[in-house]
Amino acid sequence: MTRRVASIVAVALLIGQPAPALAYLKFGVPIRGQQVTVKWAQTPVRYFVANSGVPGVSAVDFQDAVARAFASWQAVPTASITYQLAGITSAAPGSDDGSSVLGFRSRPDLDRVLASTSFLIDSSTGALIESDIFFNSAFPWSTAAAGEPGRFDLESIALHEIGHFSGLGHSALGETELIATGGRRVLSAEAVMFPIAFTSGTIAARTLKADDIAGISDLYPDGDFTSAAGSVSGHVTRDGRPLFGAHIVAFNPATGALVGSFSLNAQGQFSIGGLSPGPQVVRVEPLDDAELDSFFDSSQPVDTDFRVAFVDRAVVVPKGGDSGEIAVQVVRK
Repeated sequence: MTRRVASIVAVALLIGQPAPALAYLKFGVPIRGQQVTVKWAQTPVRYFVANSGVPGVSAVDFQDAVARAFASWQAVPTASITYQLAGITSAAPGSDDGSSVLGFRSRPDLDRVLASTSFLIDSSTGALIESDIFFNSAFPWSTAAAGEPGRFDLESIALHEIGHFSGLGHSALGETELIATGGRRVLSAEAVMFPIAFTSGTIAARTLKADDIAGISDLYPDGDFTSAAGSVSGHVTRDGRPLFGAHIVAFNPATGALVGSFSLNAQGQFSIGGLSPGPQVVRVEPLDDAELDSFFDSSQPVDTDFRVAFVDRAVVVPKGGDSGEIAVQVVRK
């Protein structure tokens, strides 16, 4: 049996309740009473690129930008996933034909959706069978090397969507502000997988950050990733009760790297993996810089009524090991 689900650049649909994860959220499906991570069972992952363009972006421009985005993910030295261009096609993304296709579709009705990734999943194993990405041609696009005012950077959005294509959910490492016309404007982001895109004209999201690298390496570990990196684990409480949905961030003062996770079960537990050994500053904060449904199903009891808190000491991450259980207490706003 198979099932098709979708994830979009503004809102990601999480399939079922995720188990505690290294790095940020991964997609999962319930199989025989357990959550199974959605990922490709074999690599290279083959994909097709559509042979059509849009005003300002030719078919060749589109194909080249997509290729650069795939190459960025494949170049992560601690991840084993690889991708292979299977060919150029006239097929549109979104058909359940077993072929993963990237291309344009006109969806003016989705006026806040730049792009969307959909999945065809083997319901018995959780393995990805097909993943399609459509880019909304109702928006103006560009592949210019330095960006183009008034147009969205296709390579940046492709990089984000290929993260979903590979099985990654969203990262909460970003800062936004509400705008008068509705929605949010991104002020900064420390992850390509932040769910809200930068404004048009910028190419700031063409480069993977530490959180993205930790996420893809967790899904598809390679080399000495597991033995060389370490993790921070613990639980979050408020008023003596476990807190679900808190955002926990590990900051490495030596490198400036930020990697985040969430408290993801009824015990308020969290685990942040893919960290460089050494001291880390750990911060716990409410998820208030993006819409909650960008990260969690609406039925999940996400709690945002608390103040930002820091662990009162540097947490030392051992090589190839875990920090040990850290208890973090937060207070109401």
